[in-house]
Amino acid sequence: MPEPFKIYCAVYCVLRRDEKVFLMRRANTGYRDGYWALPSGHVEAGESLKKAIARELQEEAGLQVAEANLHFSHAMYRQSDRTYADYFFTCTQWHAAPAIAEPEKCDGAEWFALNNPPEKIPSELRQAFACIARGEVFSEIQTPGRE
Repeated sequence: MPEPFKIYCAVYCVLRRDEKVFLMRRANTGYRDGYWALPSGHVEAGESLKKAIARELQEEAGLQVAEANLHFSHAMYRQSDRTYADYFFTCTQWHAAPAIAEPEKCDGAEWFALNNPPEKIPSELRQAFACIARGEVFSEIQTPGRE
């Protein structure tokens, strides 16, 4: 009997200030080190999507964000070495300045124009940014396994 199909669930937060987005550069993790990324992570068992991204924002960027300030902006079905359901939320209201809260996993944090992100971002983020800018709420992508 074949193994049951497994899908991973990940959440991302697009922190927006004017037309800029907050990105963090991954480091020392063995996965996409040197790439700019959004605060993000896997959804844990029993966690809602909004609770998951609020937790990730606290862990990665030191931000406490009310779930009411997290607005769904895009869903992506992504196939790579794993299959993912990626959920993107946009947030424009928070109280402190976002910062690197996990220096062992991140070596940079900057604001970038949403329509002109840095060259070294994962392809799914490039696609998500374009879709969000156009108001498209769903997309699909095939990506390499471990970029």
